[in-house]
Amino acid sequence: MPSHPRPATIPPAAGTPGGWRARWHEIIFEAETRGGKAFDVALLGLIVLSVVAVLLESVSSIRAHFGRQLRLAEWVFTLVFTVEYAIRLAVVGKPWRYARSFFGLVDLLAILPSYLSLFFAGTQSLIVIRALRLLRVFRVLKLAHFVGEAQLLRAALRASARKIIVFLGTVLTLVLIIGALMYLIEGEEHGFTSIPQAIYWAIVTMTTVGYGDVAPGTVLGKLLAATVMILGYGIIAVPTGIVTVELAHAQRAPLSTEACPQCGAGGHDGDARYCKACGARL
Repeated sequence: MPSHPRPATIPPAAGTPGGWRARWHEIIFEAETRGGKAFDVALLGLIVLSVVAVLLESVSSIRAHFGRQLRLAEWVFTLVFTVEYAIRLAVVGKPWRYARSFFGLVDLLAILPSYLSLFFAGTQSLIVIRALRLLRVFRVLKLAHFVGEAQLLRAALRASARKIIVFLGTVLTLVLIIGALMYLIEGEEHGFTSIPQAIYWAIVTMTTVGYGDVAPGTVLGKLLAATVMILGYGIIAVPTGIVTVELAHAQRAPLSTEACPQCGAGGHDGDARYCKACGARL
């Protein structure tokens, strides 16, 4: 009997991850697959829990009763994020390029404060930098697909709404980091009894409300306060600019959530075939 030829298999592009690396890359970096979305949702949940643990540990009354459990939880989260960061470097084709990218640096900064706290007391409060990793939620929800819409006004309003959400999320992240820094600089002796109290001060200062019930007493604290005040004036004008820009660019093509297998970069055009950051084939 004549033998039927087997269908030819297309080999992977040169330099792209293969085997187990390809499978883990799909889970960790992609948001379209079931495994990738489940991984991202679980990761975002762990990030939220880790930030909440740091906030609660800074409250003296809670620390007195649950300090040991909260510190243990912080180290468990740190170990999980360390393993995740190592896997990301192992499965990407160009680990050094990913390590220098925005999210690569954020992933590294998310685990450094815990290890630095072994040598420098108080630096564990900077673990709230992990909140920056919550920016991955916009890749999970595929908000980039809403940038281009059929009708100009409808597209502008939708894109503006989502950009404003990103903007507010960034502001909240800044408030978390600034509050943690002020708590670290001033401490309880100057009225900053906890990170939530410092966050309250940061919100009041950044919005130019200025109640004055809590104020920094050190030179470094006043310098940070002055920076936050100036930053507040710039933040007020951002939402108006977002709407204006979206009205001008409402006809842009939708973006893809696909991540580059070499450097992990995202935000490519929907019809892109090569990575805009490193040139690798998508």
